[in-house]
Amino acid sequence: MHVGVLKETAPRERRVALVPDAIARLVKAGDTVTVERGAGAAAWFADDAYAAAGATLGDAAAAAAADIVCKVQRPSEPELAVFRNGAVVVALVGREAAASVDALAAHGVALLALERVPRTTRAQAMDVLSSQATVAGYKAALLGASSLARFLPMLTTAAGSLTPAKVLVLGAGVAGLQAIATSRRLGAVVTGFDVRAAAAEEVLSLGAKFLAPEAIADDAATAGGYAKELAEDQQRRVLAAIDGAIVATDLVISTAAIPGKAAPRLITAAMVERMKPGSVIVDVSAETGGNCELTRPGETVEHRGVTIIGPLNLPSGMAMHASQMFSRNVVTLLELLRKDGTLTLDMTDDIVKAMLIRS
Repeated sequence: MHVGVLKETAPRERRVALVPDAIARLVKAGDTVTVERGAGAAAWFADDAYAAAGATLGDAAAAAAADIVCKVQRPSEPELAVFRNGAVVVALVGREAAASVDALAAHGVALLALERVPRTTRAQAMDVLSSQATVAGYKAALLGASSLARFLPMLTTAAGSLTPAKVLVLGAGVAGLQAIATSRRLGAVVTGFDVRAAAAEEVLSLGAKFLAPEAIADDAATAGGYAKELAEDQQRRVLAAIDGAIVATDLVISTAAIPGKAAPRLITAAMVERMKPGSVIVDVSAETGGNCELTRPGETVEHRGVTIIGPLNLPSGMAMHASQMFSRNVVTLLELLRKDGTLTLDMTDDIVKAMLIRS
């Protein structure tokens, strides 16, 4: 199987789809790997490390000539022009899947969309969304802590004692739980919230409080365990619970998301105006519209003394470890696709069937 690795060209993207350790694993299994020069440089993986792992270094055209090409972000139109007809691309698609299908079809390229990995035990090791959400949750907590004008932990000093900061984390998926765990390690008093019944136990297991258990809905999760849109009366209860807690909160980290849809609005402008001056909101869901009404994706704004941060691509900010985790997911997928040494798209396989996008 011939595997190619392309350098990322999307703005703010520093990750690489496969790191040298993964290349060595593929080569040991008999695969041929071509890596575009400089593909890992932004994540601190040098070309020499790829060569030592057994990869051949080349230009973008050489890497794109492989049977299966690995990227973090979906290929751009100029990149597609150098793919060979019949190639398979492994990448994140983003919210523009329909446009991607048309562009891919025009070039005879099939795409395995990493967002579409099923949420099953068998596919867990290929779940890029979960691995990257871990990075995002950790990074969000650090970003919030560094943006506050106060300490997170309680401190007793010669100048007197300082009370710990109060952190509220909205959404207790992978990113939210990591944000809770990191904020707790930094010494904050943390409260978590999610509409899914299963999330309460996970929040409590991390030593955080759980906000408003009465707002939990038994039918708030899909069969795959993701949150879904709430009924109007349930949404009112959720907003009332958040409104009651946010006034005393120093740092809010919002991570709530609904797959394939815009992020749910959980923080209104009126709520922000009731927060203490100097408070901070880190809206991890900014890329899908934001949980806060005042979030501007990619920007940091201040509203009546409250700082609202709308970060984009948080995992790219920790490119080394994010790439290592992403790479392990991709290698596991490639091993699934390898049959007798060749690339095989088995449409009877539930993982392949769920991921494949083609005309």
